[in-house]
Amino acid sequence: MPEARQTTIDAREIEHFSALAAEWWNPTGKFGVLHKFNPVRLAYIRDHIAAHFGRDPHAAKPFAGLRLLDIGCGGGLLCEPMARLGAQVVGADASETNIEVAKLHAAEGDLTIDYRATTAEALADAGERFDVILNMEVVEHVADMDLFLSKCGAMLKPGGLMFVATINRTLKAWGLAIVGAEYLLGWLPRGTHQYEKLVRPEELERALAAAGIVIADRSGVVYNPLADRWQRSRDMDVNYMVAATKPSEAGPA
Repeated sequence: MPEARQTTIDAREIEHFSALAAEWWNPTGKFGVLHKFNPVRLAYIRDHIAAHFGRDPHAAKPFAGLRLLDIGCGGGLLCEPMARLGAQVVGADASETNIEVAKLHAAEGDLTIDYRATTAEALADAGERFDVILNMEVVEHVADMDLFLSKCGAMLKPGGLMFVATINRTLKAWGLAIVGAEYLLGWLPRGTHQYEKLVRPEELERALAAAGIVIADRSGVVYNPLADRWQRSRDMDVNYMVAATKPSEAGPA
């Protein structure tokens, strides 16, 4: 099949999240678990960007001058804090409904964010380039992970930084992230995750390596019920995040 016909879009996934778009900014709504998850992933992203690019994370605008892509941005839960930290943010999502919600919320906060209803392949084929790319809770929802990460790798500048957060394909993850979170606790709408599309760390590392990206750090994320918060952990059996780099000596993408 010619590459021009390949797509990363899973129509079922787009329909699922588009139907929930109005819930993105409701901290007690259907994406409430993402609001609780946000602090730990924001800290991980902030600290790694600051260290990688030699920025002071406590400065008013530590990411000034950095061009950042949040691919699969949903309603903009990561785009907005990245913009407040000074980054030039492009938020991309295949759901036009999600993008409209994100645009409205950013306007309410007087934030300048370049939101686009588009795909990774369209951005890459247009020659877009970024210092930082966020792939947070996205790879388990695309139709072709290898194609998706290859296009993201093409958009990452040499010396750039990419983040990926996803769910491991283990029985523990099936029990906690699908049966527990979706069917028993109702943290997420039923059908949000499909077990066969979850991604093992070694599969992610292989796909990133094929895209010219090297994992620099790995971290599990677990829920602490006593503190009612998510926190970093060495346990990567369920949720995990990686920070990865594109070597500076890499040739043109």
